[in-house]
Amino acid sequence: MQFVSGFVKTTVPNYLSGLPIPDSFGGWFRLGVRDWLALVPPTLAVGGISYVSYYTIQRVRENSMANPCIRKDLAKVVDFIDIEDITEKWPYCDGSHGPHNKATGDNTGPVVVRHKPKEVK
Repeated sequence: MQFVSGFVKTTVPNYLSGLPIPDSFGGWFRLGVRDWLALVPPTLAVGGISYVSYYTIQRVRENSMANPCIRKDLAKVVDFIDIEDITEKWPYCDGSHGPHNKATGDNTGPVVVRHKPKEVK
């Protein structure tokens, strides 16, 4: 841990303070070849960190969708189930969500269709 502390508190600041970063816009045009070469490693590091961060955020956004691929041509996927269409063969709960939840850490459950009788007044 001492190595990490010394690297962050001493080595990195000393390295950054030694970079040939000009004080004005015109100073960039007066840099020599060695100065530009000294700026390549930190530029690549910042670019790499930016790319990895962008790629990670993009993957999180893609993987956080509840519906990543079903009927993506529609603005909203809505399914209707008429109670009259449900027969005795309907698998009210086959338990397949249990193994899925254990394997993925998800919390899916079965589809529940209820018939709410009309109130008589």
